Amino acid sequence: MSGKDRLAIFPSRGAQMMMKIRLAGAQKGHGLLKKKADALQMRFRMILGKIIKTKTLMGDVMKEAAFSLAEAKFATGDFNQVVLQNVTKAQIKIRTKKDNVAGVTLPVFESYQDGSDTYELAGLARGGQQLAKLKKNYQSAVKLLVELASLQTSFVTLDDVIKITNRRVNAIEHVIIPRVERTLAYIISELDELEREEFYRLKKIQDKKRVIKQKAEARKAELIAAGIDIHNTGNMLDEGDDDVLF
Repeated sequence: MSGKDRLAIFPSRGAQMMMKIRLAGAQKGHGLLKKKADALQMRFRMILGKIIKTKTLMGDVMKEAAFSLAEAKFATGDFNQVVLQNVTKAQIKIRTKKDNVAGVTLPVFESYQDGSDTYELAGLARGGQQLAKLKKNYQSAVKLLVELASLQTSFVTLDDVIKITNRRVNAIEHVIIPRVERTLAYIISELDELEREEFYRLKKIQDKKRVIKQKAEARKAELIAAGIDIHNTGNMLDEGDDDVLF
């Protein structure tokens, strides 16, 4: 295992505990991000379906509005200049709201009519039915345009957020979690090796003490056989009992 495959950390019990906590946090974060990505994908597919449906409807509405304009011009003549000269403010306005999806703020546009119809008396002379139909069709077209703009904005916003979230999910799943797991495995293997070395060291110390004890007993037996009083020669049998460190 190379150093690039794991984190540079000194193997210890504290480091092992820290890596376990870090691994649990990474796994929990991965799960939460995965749920967020799934929720965003669900809303993304729903918005995509609405965009397709709205664009299809938009084509029919714009076609109907174009025919209405042609009918109104045929019935009343060219009235564009009259409308442009009398327009002082927009009757259909837009307000913005916010929608929250898994922590992502999406802008939502809504159209509404501000004030009464300025041209409610238009068409009394001629072409009144065609003008009323024309206004109705273009109002529907404007509302659909606003709805489509709102869906397109949410679509683009969600697309960017989903890409970022998926990159984070993949980074945690394929880089961070494996690296922490390899680091944890390295720490465990090093600690096991240290335990084996400590066991071997203690075993060697016990063997050394046993040899010293056997020598002392043999020396004591020799002194007794030679008729020497061992009670007055206690220091002669003491060869030391210090632990030997390897």
